[in-house]
Amino acid sequence: MKEMQKPDTTYTPLESSLIEVFDQRKNELFNTCHPKVNQTRKEGIEFLREKGLPTRKDEKWKNSPFPKQYENEYVIDTSKIPYDKNVNEIFHCEVHGFESETYSLLNGWFYSPEEKQLQTWDNGVVVGSMLKAQKEYPELFEKHFGKIADHKQNGFVAANAALFRDGIFIYVPDGVRVENTMQLIKMINQEEALMVNSRNLIILGKNSELTFMHCDDSVNHYASFINTLTEVYLDENANFDVYKLQNINDNTSLLNNTFFHQETQSKLRVNVLSLNGGKIRNELHVDLMGEYAEADLNGVYLMDKQQHIDNQVFVNHAKPNCYSNELFKGVLDEEATGIFNGYIYVARDAQHTNAFQRNNNILLTPRTIIDTMPFLEIYADDVKCSHGATIGQLDEEAMFYLMQRGISKSDARLLLMYAFLAEVTTKVAIEALRNNYEDMIKRRLRGELSICEKCVLHCSTPDKPVEFEIDMSKI
Repeated sequence: MKEMQKPDTTYTPLESSLIEVFDQRKNELFNTCHPKVNQTRKEGIEFLREKGLPTRKDEKWKNSPFPKQYENEYVIDTSKIPYDKNVNEIFHCEVHGFESETYSLLNGWFYSPEEKQLQTWDNGVVVGSMLKAQKEYPELFEKHFGKIADHKQNGFVAANAALFRDGIFIYVPDGVRVENTMQLIKMINQEEALMVNSRNLIILGKNSELTFMHCDDSVNHYASFINTLTEVYLDENANFDVYKLQNINDNTSLLNNTFFHQETQSKLRVNVLSLNGGKIRNELHVDLMGEYAEADLNGVYLMDKQQHIDNQVFVNHAKPNCYSNELFKGVLDEEATGIFNGYIYVARDAQHTNAFQRNNNILLTPRTIIDTMPFLEIYADDVKCSHGATIGQLDEEAMFYLMQRGISKSDARLLLMYAFLAEVTTKVAIEALRNNYEDMIKRRLRGELSICEKCVLHCSTPDKPVEFEIDMSKI
């Protein structure tokens, strides 16, 4: 394979490390994978050698703090930790009244006993390690792997394609409705600065249904870099609900790329809750490739100190009669920064498209910054499309109104912020999960929710529910 290099032949320390690890582990990487995966690895490393990681010269990265991380030294591609049921306690996550099938990734590797690395249920559902699934279900990898995600989109996607080791694989056959939510908990427990490249593949057959929760957590305060890519295929009339919960330490960078392919009459619902993190970038790519497909994309982000949040959403309306809606709301405090880039593309033949997009932000101090860029590109003439963005502060008149009724200033602020975000949280379809979302948001707004040594998301219901001590009858 001819090695290609960046035009200036100068690599940052992170780029050099990624390429060196690939060259050192090349045989190991290729010997354990499906031919389709190996081809993607080759193309990924070629792109990385030639283009490198994205810089601020790239339009979508011009305001991003991620390029500053390229000078840092990271340990890449650690060995798999032997399974220990005592270590598995850190993955325990319990939401009162909420049933889920829990799976774990530790330092980028699927973490379970050998006999549970890949399971096939009685109804034909397959769930387990990406590494193992490649060998046992090669036809599914041949059909779907690498066809949903564009691994030449940027250097991070290319690096993931070249270097990923493991992740979760889920296949739901035609006509199967999975009753309980599948929950993936990802954690890093290394003390050195670690970069993890993990990859997930989720396939939903015709008329199938699945709810999936994707949790990114920290168990310590050491710096790390998480580069995750997920491909999701929704066949005709499939229903997929996905919840992303992000609560990582202030020293960690999280890059989350998720690519969705939707066929006719499929329905996608996404809800992203970002509570803590040094630098978080969520990229959602939705291709509506069948008529009457629907995508409802929602997000809440709460950042403070010098944290950074970036939500990049691209929706491609390729076929007529499709619907999409985006609603992202955020509260930024202290010196936090944020970016929202929403892009809706309507193809020439995608008549009768309904596409709506909204981003609303509250900035609590003059030092916070949000760059919001809603964008429409429309080539069809019979469509209903809109976009909008707002940036503001808490309403002083509403604050005064509440305080005149005996509510303290701090509680009035909390009540207004909570009411501002409630439009998104009410879209969580599972009542027990919605209650837990609301509880975590209340605690985060009070400054009580941060990463801890065990259950980072504080998912278990506290002994005493968090309530605002406000007599609503007086308002």
